[in-house]
Amino acid sequence: MRQFLLFITIIAVGLLFISRLFYLQVYTSSAHNLFEDNAIRKVYDYPKRGFVYDRNGELLVANQPSYDVMVIPREVEPLDTLEFCSLLKIDKEKFIKTYKKARHYSPRLPSVFVSHLSKEDYAVLQEKMRKFRGFYIQKRSLRNYETTIGANVLGDIGEVNNRIIKKDPYYRMGDLIGKQGIEASYEKTLRGVKGIKFIQKDRFNRNIGPYKDGKFDTIPVQGKDITITIDAQLQAYGELLMKNKRGGVIAIEPSSGEILAMVAAPTYDPNILVGRDRSKNFTKLYNDSIAKPLFNRSLQGVYEPGSPFKLMNALIALQENVMSPNETVTCYQGYKYGNRIMKCHCNYGTRNDMIGGIQRSCNAYFATTYRKILDKNGNASDGINVWSKHAKSFGLGQFLNNDLYVGQKGRIPDRDYYKFIYPKTFYSTYTISNAIGQGEVATTPIQLANMAAGIANRGYYYTPHIIKHIEGETLPEQFTKPKYTTIDKRHFEPVIEGMYEVYKKGTAASLQVKDIDICGKTGTVENFVKIDSVKTQLTDHSIFLAFAPKDDPKIAIAVFVENGYWGSRFAGKVASLMIERHIKGYITRTDLEEWLIKHSLEDEYAKPYSGKPFRINGGTTLQIVEEKEYFKLKKELNKINKPKS
Repeated sequence: MRQFLLFITIIAVGLLFISRLFYLQVYTSSAHNLFEDNAIRKVYDYPKRGFVYDRNGELLVANQPSYDVMVIPREVEPLDTLEFCSLLKIDKEKFIKTYKKARHYSPRLPSVFVSHLSKEDYAVLQEKMRKFRGFYIQKRSLRNYETTIGANVLGDIGEVNNRIIKKDPYYRMGDLIGKQGIEASYEKTLRGVKGIKFIQKDRFNRNIGPYKDGKFDTIPVQGKDITITIDAQLQAYGELLMKNKRGGVIAIEPSSGEILAMVAAPTYDPNILVGRDRSKNFTKLYNDSIAKPLFNRSLQGVYEPGSPFKLMNALIALQENVMSPNETVTCYQGYKYGNRIMKCHCNYGTRNDMIGGIQRSCNAYFATTYRKILDKNGNASDGINVWSKHAKSFGLGQFLNNDLYVGQKGRIPDRDYYKFIYPKTFYSTYTISNAIGQGEVATTPIQLANMAAGIANRGYYYTPHIIKHIEGETLPEQFTKPKYTTIDKRHFEPVIEGMYEVYKKGTAASLQVKDIDICGKTGTVENFVKIDSVKTQLTDHSIFLAFAPKDDPKIAIAVFVENGYWGSRFAGKVASLMIERHIKGYITRTDLEEWLIKHSLEDEYAKPYSGKPFRINGGTTLQIVEEKEYFKLKKELNKINKPKS
């Protein structure tokens, strides 16, 4: 009986074994997955990442060799841990933590154990790798930023996380991906395509050779080079002018929508986010919750636009035929409504037409204009929707559909926005602050620069973009097709003339540049923040919007300087200098240059954290940078301004 049972058992096991072999070799042979086959080792060959050039062909981003120690956990054999840790310059605790993480990711698939070895460490380790089974060295490229500017423009690359791996099967543990800026926006273009080699192993886990003579191997495809619209020299100049200040600067070429400069201050050297110290340096930048160097203020900073928004109200009033260019409004040093007054700097009894209203930034003129827009048909609820529609046609209050990695919508309110505050009755006086670009209106620097470009073009703009050329590709239509506003072309001339008068004899008269007809608008915006849950007023923001030349625009620019007092004090100086630098290629207003590098706003930013009482817009005396810092900035300035041979 026992012999019969043994015979039946042997027959059953044999049939089961044959069935399994048939299933694996015949039934599923066509679905054989090389990536799941434990007898085949997968070795990835990483392509070189594409280079990045500025609009003038200057190389901004290249590559440098990097060496990673890879691990396949199931192939690891007992080893001298202390010796291995010494070679890798890590401690035993780090070894155990990283090994557990790799095993959790996959015991069969390779993952990065230690990244970014130096050439010296690689040379020492390579000779001894045979002693450490399950580990091998993989070569790939790291970024080499050929410049110290444009950190928020260029971005950086870092290791993928589990969320990215689950979302995109292209990436594996330890792979690098664009994290910010251009590196993130054009990740798929720059990264190329990984190659792979399948290597057959024997039953002792030793490499035999290429699987099926390399039939399934692929070679890497190098990433494409790209040219961006940024002018590296203008970018460097803008960043220097914004040293010791916080804010954002966007300069756009009106005829194309190409972004000439994108300054976010404070900034940092992009090279500190390369190599083994990337994580430590990134954490340091990320934890700076006061200066926020990783926060791209030129794209993400949402501010009340202040007086530059008066230009929009003037255009809407002309389009809606509620004001003519010659119609005047008398100003009594501001606009009174109820028990409140919006003060301005007009002399008592000044009569302003549209050009004069823009030139003097008259609050009474634009409060009257705003009310006439909303009350046109006796229904402010309909009027604010009309007003909102016109403003949004300039790209305000919405994402601009550009190719930049981050951004904010800003806010242009309509009747729906106010329905919870004013559910039944709604009057134009309820939102009168919108007349002067405060209240509920909020914009980003790039939106205001785009608005300036739309005015410069007399009614249309191109979507602002950072890409100029991709190797072997043409730009998408979204960047080459003009977008028209709801304002007729004929209505722009009075507004542009008013902007021109701002420079000739208005609030920016001290900022004129010889031989360049600049059209601009200053802005000063109240600055409220919460400190220990208490709403506190700090020093006003300085804002400036401009384009030039008047009749053949080459540049449109918006400048925000946080806590900069008033429009012409900081922002206006930055705008005039960058306009002259771009158009002439050199600077004649060296007095403005000298003033900007000499003065700092760091004391203003420290006020809320000093624990001492302080005054709003505290006097005319500004902090002067230390002598050592001044000479350092002066040296940088001379280097930037030095003519190219």
